[in-house]
Amino acid sequence: MDQHILASRLANVEKLRDDILAAGDEAQELRRLPDSIVNKLVDEGFFRFALPPEMGGENASSTDTIEILEAIAAIDASVSWNVMLGSEINAMAVGGMGPDIAKTVYLDNPKVIMCGGGGPGTKPPRAERTADGGVRVWGQSTFISGCHNATWCFMAAPLMQPGKDEPELDSQGNPTFKMWFLHRDQWEILDTWDVAGLRGSGSHDVKADGAYVPPEHVGVDLMVTPAHYENPVYRMPIPLRLSYNKVAIALGVAKGAIATFSDLAQNKVPMLSTSTLNKRPIAQYRMGEAVAKYRAARAYVMKAMQDIEDELSTGLPAPGAETTINARLACTYGANACMEVVDLLHNTAGTSGMRMHSPLERKLRDAHACATHRWVAHPLYQDLGSIFLGNEPDPEFTGQGAPSPK
Repeated sequence: MDQHILASRLANVEKLRDDILAAGDEAQELRRLPDSIVNKLVDEGFFRFALPPEMGGENASSTDTIEILEAIAAIDASVSWNVMLGSEINAMAVGGMGPDIAKTVYLDNPKVIMCGGGGPGTKPPRAERTADGGVRVWGQSTFISGCHNATWCFMAAPLMQPGKDEPELDSQGNPTFKMWFLHRDQWEILDTWDVAGLRGSGSHDVKADGAYVPPEHVGVDLMVTPAHYENPVYRMPIPLRLSYNKVAIALGVAKGAIATFSDLAQNKVPMLSTSTLNKRPIAQYRMGEAVAKYRAARAYVMKAMQDIEDELSTGLPAPGAETTINARLACTYGANACMEVVDLLHNTAGTSGMRMHSPLERKLRDAHACATHRWVAHPLYQDLGSIFLGNEPDPEFTGQGAPSPK
């Protein structure tokens, strides 16, 4: 992304600050974003910035993306989470779409937003071929953030032999399993998202009951390599792409918490005190500690992702194991360190931070929600630590593959 474009996009975030704040408040009640902010974000291009220029985007790098999502999350994490998910899946999907389909999906509908992925529902999903070359899909996916905003949803299901419980096999003898591209009129939203952290992300379940995928969309997948575009982002393995997007939100929450605590400390007079909180040594100490930890986490993430970009800019089809492992560690550390930053400041704020109307209270919930996401959660320390101790890495950490079942 051109640096002037990045600066303009960051300026647009600040221009929308009041709208983002209001929408974040409303989203706590709705448990999804209000349509008003979605429409403004669409009009400002926030769901398209990661797309290639040929598809109306700004060709954002991983570090550009982190900066933009961080800026929004510093204001409200749920708003940023919706932007993250919609822009992420828009960009992942375009890399493998044929130009004719991509033109229809992205250029003929410039307001397009996608959702998908998630976890499995309680009933095993399945897909079956139809006589006209299409596919029908049955399934339920959990944690589909931003589903209310989306025109398309990717749902995972194995391709089964018609009327049987046996999968179709590919040319290598492996079961055919993929993410099916479903239009909004083919799935329903189930009201299942009632949580504390990232409450406004709208991460409800999505259900398909014989959803029809026409023949021209059967070959569409969420991400394939090699992609049709040169941006190094399109050669990053899926686990890493999902990691750097998630840590971006965590960084923004920590950044916002630091600013919020600074404002509070300059105005709050603690009980039985004659001066404001910012004059207390404990507040000063913890502010210094919090800023240091946030800046260290951010610097590590940005350096690790720049190393990935630099490596891929030489034309390699995928990043190497060493840089991939380092980037995954950086993202995991970043999300968990940011949670610790918010915990520290929330505790130092005292009762003022506990009140439901306090921005610190929401940031506490959001920071914990960010750090529990599978792609940056603390159990990954075990996987990464095992590698550092000389054990064989799982394919998701080598730059080549997806996670293996555990």
